[in-house]
This record gives sequence, C-alpha cells and structure tokens, in this order.
Amino acid sequence: MNHRIAIAGSDVAFECAGNESVLDAAARAGIELPYSCRKGVCGNCAGAVVRGEVAAIGTGALTNETCLPDQVLFCMCAPRGDIEIAPTAMRRIDPAARKRFTAKVFRNELAAPDVSVLQLRLPTGQRAKFRAGQYLQLSLPDGSTRSYSMANAPHESDAVTLHVRHVPGGAFSARVPRLTAGELVDIELPFGAFSLQEEQARPVVFVAGGTGFAPVKSILDDMLKRRIDRPITLIWAARQADGIYLRTAVARWQKQWPQMRFVSALSDDGAAGDGDFAGRADEALLATCPDLKGHELYCCGSPAMVNAVRDAALRHRGLDAGDFHSDVFVEGPAARS
Repeated sequence: MNHRIAIAGSDVAFECAGNESVLDAAARAGIELPYSCRKGVCGNCAGAVVRGEVAAIGTGALTNETCLPDQVLFCMCAPRGDIEIAPTAMRRIDPAARKRFTAKVFRNELAAPDVSVLQLRLPTGQRAKFRAGQYLQLSLPDGSTRSYSMANAPHESDAVTLHVRHVPGGAFSARVPRLTAGELVDIELPFGAFSLQEEQARPVVFVAGGTGFAPVKSILDDMLKRRIDRPITLIWAARQADGIYLRTAVARWQKQWPQMRFVSALSDDGAAGDGDFAGRADEALLATCPDLKGHELYCCGSPAMVNAVRDAALRHRGLDAGDFHSDVFVEGPAARS
C-alpha cells in the first residue's frame, strides 16, 4: 500500500510504499534529500516528521547520535500512513540522469602501500555526468555493490578515478591490486549529496581521513577548473606519512591559491615530521581553526573520524550545524535505491 509524503512549506509530495524508505521514495520521484551512506550511520538524511508516523525498516534504528530530538533518519524509516516531513534541504533531480556503464580498467597505480588509484575508462562516446563530491556504485558478480567516490572532477567525464584502500578480505578492494588494463567492471552513477554549496563565498574547510581525500580532490579540482576563489583550509589525516599519498595535487592547488592552508595530520606516535601535525584530524582542526563561525566545513572519512570532527567543530569552534557537510565511508555492501 502506498502512502503520500508531503514536504512541509512546499507543494512537493510523492508516493512511498509501506516497506520503502522515505529517502528512496523521494529519489524515485525526482526529489533529492541530503544523504551519504544510506545505512543509518552518517546522519546526513536526518529530518523531522511534522505529521504522521514512521517505523524503522527491518532491524535498523530510526535515529543515531547525530539526530536532533525531533529528527529521524529518512534512509531508515518507512511511513505508517500519510505523513509530512521537514528535511534540512531538498532539490529536484532527473531520476533518469543516473546511468549504468560497463567501464574498462585503463590505469591501476599503487599510490601508497595499501591504496590504489584506479582509473576506469567509459565506453567510446559515453560521458558520466556528476557533481564534484558524488560517488558511484560498483556491481560485483554476486549482485552486491560497493560505493566509491569519484576523485576526478566532472569535466573529466570520459573516465572515473577511484581511490581504493585495500581491505583484507574485501569483496572488491582485495582484488584491486590484481586488476589489469582491459578488465571490465559495471558501475552506476551518480549517488550522494556531498558537494560544494556553490552559492556561498565564505571560508571553507575540508577535512579528509585517508581515502576520504577522493571526493575532496574532486571538489577542489572542480573549484580550480572554474576559478572559484575562496579562503581554503585542507586538513588531510592519516596514520603514517605515506597515507598522504597525493601531495603533488596539494602543491598544484597551493600554486593556484597561495593563501590556501594545508595541514597533514599523522596520528601514529613518531610519524609526524617537519611540517606535519602530530595527532588526529579533530585535534588538527582545533589547533588550526580557532573560530569556525561563518565557515563551511566538508568532512569525509570513517564514522568515528567524522563524528569527532563534527563534535570539535560544533561544540568547540562555533560552527553552525547547517554548515557541517559530511560523507561517511562505511565498509560493506551499499544500500540499493
């Protein structure tokens, strides 16, 4: 049985099946609500239900620690009847814009002992349309999928570049070191709402953990291409120095934006050298940014890292909750829409 979902303060409404998440139903109707992981971890999709009731899907939880008292996770709930919701944002999208491709491995380079930079070339004449910061889903033979952010900018549309950490036992990542040129992989894109708020001109802070650098690189390369000039701080956190695996990209940005601040934060004891910050990403943020009021912050990495950075920015540096944007990397099969 379908239920009607209305968005408060607008004339937008859409239908949702009783066992379908609010987030997926919105996307199917061409309405994009904020989201990232779609697994109930990141909290990006949190919003209020102002009328009606929702129930958790399966064994999932309606809320997590990122939710305000009146919020639920739209990726984890289904309506019990007609409801009215108040998401933190919304925008219309074309559901047909999401495309499937059979891509070919073009280049596979080891950027760090446990990170591959994998470039996939699309079929001749085909182009991938996406916003800087979005991700794709890669299909595996067993029918499951894995999510990876595009590290290239949207204008490089005949290929996609992924930064893949080798996870022992990973269904795809463990295979990546053995992939050779010419092998085929099935991908679908774009997904995600982690992208620069282009109408803003305020100072912007990027915080990346490990391969969480991939969507940040896409955004910064896109800003460079479009000559967007904003005060920029980049904090890239890793355990060891080799985890900061693309310093050449940072050097290129600093040449374009001489005032750009870059902090490499290394958390293992004794790993930090001259010019590095010794500590975690959240500690580097506190040390580097004494006041974040009026800033925007984009954070990408593990759930623990993103939560620690969120807490540091909101509780201790005055960042407004609406100016914190995150993309949480969660291992395992990706949710389907």
